[in-house]
Formats: sequence, structure tokens, C-alpha cells
Amino acid sequence: MNTAIHSEMLNPPAEESLSLDIVGMTCASCVSRVEKALNKTPGVVSAEVNLATEKAEVRFVGEADEMLPRLVGAVEKAGYAATVPPTDPGDAAAQAAVGQALPPWWPVAVAGLLSFPLVFPMLGMAFGADWALPGWWQFALATPVQFWLGARFYRSAWSAVKARAGNMDLLVALGTSAAYFMSIYLLVRGAGHAGHGGAPHLYFEASAVVITLVLLGKWLEGRAKRQTTEAIRALNALRPDVARVRRGSVDMEVPAAQVKLGEMVVVRPGERIPVDGHVVEGSTHVDESLITGESLPVAKSQGSKVVGGSVNAEGLLLVTATAVGAESTLSRIARMVESAQAKKAPIQRLVDRVSEVFVPVVIGLALLTLIGWGVAARDWEQAILNAVAVLVIACPCALGLATPTAIMAGTGVAARRGILIKDAEALEIAHEVRVVAFDKTGTLTEGKPRLAAYEPATGTADELLAAAAAVQSGSEHPLGKAVMEAASQSSLAVVPAREARAVAGRGMSALAQGRELRLGSSRWMRELGVDLSPLAARAAQLEAEGRTVSWLADTTAAPTLLGLLAFGDVVKPTAREAIDALRAIDVKSAMLSGDNRGAARAVAHELGIDEVRAEVLPQDKADIVAELRKGGAKVAMVGDGINDAPALAAADVGFSMSTGTEVAMHAAGVTLMRGDPRLVADAIDISRRTYAKIRQGLFWAFFYNVVGIPLAAFGMLSPMLAGAAMAFSSVSVVTNALTLRRWKGRAS
Repeated sequence: MNTAIHSEMLNPPAEESLSLDIVGMTCASCVSRVEKALNKTPGVVSAEVNLATEKAEVRFVGEADEMLPRLVGAVEKAGYAATVPPTDPGDAAAQAAVGQALPPWWPVAVAGLLSFPLVFPMLGMAFGADWALPGWWQFALATPVQFWLGARFYRSAWSAVKARAGNMDLLVALGTSAAYFMSIYLLVRGAGHAGHGGAPHLYFEASAVVITLVLLGKWLEGRAKRQTTEAIRALNALRPDVARVRRGSVDMEVPAAQVKLGEMVVVRPGERIPVDGHVVEGSTHVDESLITGESLPVAKSQGSKVVGGSVNAEGLLLVTATAVGAESTLSRIARMVESAQAKKAPIQRLVDRVSEVFVPVVIGLALLTLIGWGVAARDWEQAILNAVAVLVIACPCALGLATPTAIMAGTGVAARRGILIKDAEALEIAHEVRVVAFDKTGTLTEGKPRLAAYEPATGTADELLAAAAAVQSGSEHPLGKAVMEAASQSSLAVVPAREARAVAGRGMSALAQGRELRLGSSRWMRELGVDLSPLAARAAQLEAEGRTVSWLADTTAAPTLLGLLAFGDVVKPTAREAIDALRAIDVKSAMLSGDNRGAARAVAHELGIDEVRAEVLPQDKADIVAELRKGGAKVAMVGDGINDAPALAAADVGFSMSTGTEVAMHAAGVTLMRGDPRLVADAIDISRRTYAKIRQGLFWAFFYNVVGIPLAAFGMLSPMLAGAAMAFSSVSVVTNALTLRRWKGRAS
């Protein structure tokens, strides 16, 4: 085998990703064309294009510098333009401008002024008056609307024709051109239905008003779409442009992007904190509401973690920078929200397939309308008008906007409430969740256990605690920290152990004072052959009280029990409310815990949890999640630790507490920015509301076409009314999605 090929098989090239701003898309058909063009580019693995954000997310194999010109060229060949969005986190102005650029208003105003004299005489007809302008005046008013203000439709339509495809602009260009040139023909011939005074009846107002209404609709649509990206702009606007850095004994102002890791940053009262870091000096309250959704200021003192973008209330702080620029929490949140808004929901892929054939079908229906009226009724003038109405009302804009605008509005308002949704698929799946499985420690409880009791089987209580502390010295596990804190409070001399290691799901082993010590669960003790009967009754009593019991044994020769340690963890104040909120939306709860059955059942009973699984090993959690899914129910898993990552990945959708580990956050589809379990019910609720808006938007998009096209084909809808209905369909779909911005959530 060729060495290069063999090497490539063993080490396949890594995939890269790139985001592009796409200019010129007007409907779902455009999305399909751009996606096809990008996917055909050599090296591209996948491409997703979003009409609402006007962005393309491309995954490819190769060098970005080489791929970028190819991708831009492919987009341009398809008839559009592509640019790379700003990525410099220090460029606050550019980042704050992320989102839709509002279309200029003046073309709409000019088109309206030119079209009004053409429409106004129609009011006189209702009173039997003839206010019609002379034909050549109508021509003079309509022509600039058609070919100057409407030039964008011709450019886009020509690009579509060259690409052998169709889009909304092609329909508008064909429809208005037909009405315009028919009017010229009638004007020159002086034929047609005579109006009052013998003047020919012209249709310049139809072409001009349709273009004006489409321009107005696109402007309103752009304005509404811009509001869906407010969450990202609000997050980017939180970045201070300047940071005050202490270098030596001097405080100097530098651009926030130039702050380096480990530098000391001075934050005055009322200022935004420019970096992630830890407080070295000072105490204050910090407003983190726009980052975590926490409405109340959070107390900070020496050693506390602070997040860039939050507001320092009253105290002077000295903060050491632990994350800056693109690696800061704020930047990662903005990237996650933007990524979720750019991703395509599974339901949108079906819509894209429909829209791909939509424009050719509409053109076919318009031709049938033209031929049908012309041949059957022998009225070619009416035939052209009806065909124009079919072309104009059938715009697929609303179809392409229904899903992405709802997702953008839903993920944006969720982010403001401290719920980060990784992608549209997680959002779509979450609305079907019927069972939520919680890890206990750190999720439903505070995750800060304390040593509630310790009783020796041999020796004294202090000897037992000192030996347990020796095993746990250096451990980062919450139970280990509780043991060390108790030993410190008792002023015990702790001799550090050697060869200490964690045994997953069981406990700790170490060599201390010449003895092989094991500290861990009842299951592990039974596996080691340790006789627990001397303290079994006391352990059962403690477990019934909701304590977690660990055992210390000496396994140097024959396994010998040294004693037990009982830990207590405090249930989070909002945990009961979280379970009640899930029950209110018809979602069952389950709890998975490595604790003994007594402790787990005590917590489950206190919170009203439907199902509890105790003494669960980390590797077993994923199996239990799979078991819960067997009945066909969609299952969500909520966790915060490394040991929860497999279960988070195994669930239909994973919820990770940001107070937990990075591994858990990467494995989850939804990240909760504060450790409040009520956010789980809120995430499911906003998912359901968002999906409802998607269904409503698609219904109305199809409804306009299903009702409007037949009405237009049978001559019951004029081109002007068709244009108004088409513009209204897009605006109504986007406006309906924007109602999600009023959502508050229970945990606000």
C-alpha cells in the first residue's frame, strides 16, 4: 500500500469549520442553491445555510486559506456574494454589529411616492369619478420604480436563470415585467378596455405597487429579523473596550483585547469586568444577569470567580485574569448562541427540499393560468393579470423564514435567561422530552457535603478521622474535601499517604503508615470481603436519615473494618420547585446516584421524584438512560461532572450545569449557566414554545400559498392584493416568532 495513503488512513485529516456571510438571498430557494454550490466544492464535508442569519456554516478538510477563495467563488458563481465575518474578539464595534444590517428605508419611501399617484385614482372609481392620469404620465411614474428601484429583482433573477434555478426575485421580476410591458403595449396601441373619457385601461399601478409592497415587506422583514439577533448583539456589547491593568505599581489603561493571562486588572465600582478571573483583593456585589440570567447581584470576595462582562457594583476589585479574548466565558456564550442560531433544525431540511421545487412549480402554474384564461375565456389581458397574480403571491419567503426566525428568537431569549442551547437539533428534540434523569450531587444538591458523623470499629474516632484524611489528602472529590475540612477543624496531624489513587465509582485507595487503606462504598467493601456487620445497624440508621455512608478498611493482610464516615449534603432550595415545575408540564423525573439506597431515597422523597436509582456506577448511568429510552420516551439527562458525560451523550438531549466540568458541558446539548435546576423545566418550556412557533409559521406560510394561488389563478385576486398578501405573509411569520421574546421562565 502506498505509504502516503496508509498514513492518511491511520491519521485522517482534521475537519475545519468556517462561517461566511451570504449577501443576496431572498427566499428558501436561494438557501438551497447556495448550499448546493458549497457542497459541490472539493474538500467540503457539509454546508448549512440559514436565511434568517444570512450565514453559511461550512465544514471542510484542508487549509482555510486555500478553501476560502474556493468557497467565495462557488457562492459568487451561484449568483450571490460571500464575506468572512469579523472574528477579532477585541473588535468590539464589529462584534456588536453582528446580525442583520437594516435595509435602507429610502427606496421604499421613493417607490411609495411614485406609486401613490397611480393608485389614488382607484379611490375615485368608488365614487364614479375618473381621476386617472394620462397614460404617458403613468409610464413616467412606473418606469423608475420598475427598473431603478426594482433593479435588484432583475439582477437576482438573472443570476438565478444563469444558475438554472428559481427564486423569489425571479417570480417578482416575471410578474411585474408582464404587467408593465402589457401596459406599454396597450398604451402604444391605444387599445384595451376604455376607461372614463375613452383613455385605455393600463396596469402600471400593478407593477409599481407590487414592487413597492415587496420592498416594504423586505424592509419590515429585515427590521424584524434584526430583532431576533438582539441576544448576540447584547452579549457582544457587554465587552468593555478598555481594561485597567496594574503593571508594577502603575495602573494603566490598555485595549481589553491586549490583556494577558495572569495580569492584574483593576475594576472600579460601576465598571464592567473586562476579563474572566479570580478576585485577589476587595469585595463587592456583581450583576451577572445578562450572562447567567441571575436577577440578583452576587456577592464576591477574595478567591471568588468573576465573569467578564458582568458589572461591579460598589467595591474596588483587583482581579487576576484567567481567560481573555476568544476564550472568555462571554465569547464562548456568544459563539454558542450564534452557532445554535446558524444550525438547521431537522424540520427545516424538509422545508428546503420542498422549496427547491417550489419556484419551477409556480412558474408552471402561472403558465397554465395564462393559457387557460387565454384559450378558454379568450381574454389574454385578464390571462396575463391572473398569471402575474399567481407569480407574485407564491413567494416562498415565509416558508424559508418560519423555522430559522423562531429558532433565533427562542435561543436568544433562552440565552438571556441563562440557558445556552448548543444547536437547533437539541432545541427541537427537547420539546418532546417526557423523562428527565438527574444526577444527585451538585445538580439537585449543593454538592458541598460535610462530614456529619464518623464512628470507629477499632481504635479512637480521632485515629479513624486522621487515617481517612491521609487517604483523601490531595483528593479533589467533594467527600475528600469534607474529610480534610473536618480533620483541620479537629486540629489533627495528617500524614500524607503514598500511592493514592481513585477507583472509579468505588472510592480511594492509598498506602499510609505501612497499611493498605481503602475508603469507599458499601459495594466496594463487599467486593473486598470486608465484614461490615459491627457497624451495619448504625449505618442503616444514618442512611435512613439521608446520610451517605463511606467505609474505611485496612486490607494489608485480612480485610479489616476500621470505621464508617457519614456525609450530609444540602438539597438546593429550588430543587423541589424544579421537580414540581416538570410535573406541571407532564414530565417525569428520575434520580441517578452513586449513594446508598437510603440516602438516595431520602432525597427523592423530600423532592417528590418519581423514580430513583441508587448505588449507580458512573459507567452504569448511560445504560440506565438507555433503559429509560426503551419505551420510546424522549429522555433528558442533567449532570455536572466528568462521570456524567457518557450519560449526557447517551440521552436524547443532555443538560449540563455550567458550575460543573468542561467535559460535561461539551457532551451536553444544553448548558445551564447557573446551578438552578428550575432552568431544566424552563429549557423544555422554551423548546416547546419555539417548536409551536415553527409549526405556526410553516402553517401560515403554506396557508397563504394554498389559498392564494388558486384565488389568483381563478381571477379572484389582483396583482396588487397578491403583492400585499405576499409581503404580509413574511412579516407576519417573523413577527409571530418575535413574540417569543416576551417569555420570562419560572427561574427568572
